[in-house]
Amino acid sequence: MRCPCNSGEDFQSCCAKYLGGNSDGTVAYPPTAEALMRSRYTAFAVGDTGYLLRTWHPDTRPAELELDPDQQWYLLEILSTSRGGYFDDDGVVGFRASYRSAANRKLRDSLTETSSFIRQGKQWLYVDALEIR
Repeated sequence: MRCPCNSGEDFQSCCAKYLGGNSDGTVAYPPTAEALMRSRYTAFAVGDTGYLLRTWHPDTRPAELELDPDQQWYLLEILSTSRGGYFDDDGVVGFRASYRSAANRKLRDSLTETSSFIRQGKQWLYVDALEIR
């Protein structure tokens, strides 16, 4: 199965290792802000609220998160990145995420967001949306 993040890789070798850990029980962290953005999109696509909360900065993280079961996420496009690389401690990623209604697959829409991220130790964390369209 292809990874929902649209990287072109299969799910197991892409975002699955971040969402569920490695087969040997170790935790893998996305190495860049963009990789975290892709894995968070995948978490939305597969309904993994635990991962979304774990990768949300504690200063901005909600107490709980409920996903809309009618939204089926089907396409992620990375529009821009600024910093967020292997040697950075902060970054910004712009993306467009497209979804459709589970009840009526003809109803489609997208969310365009510019998000900020910081790295604490080895782990990148989502901070907040700088802009949403």
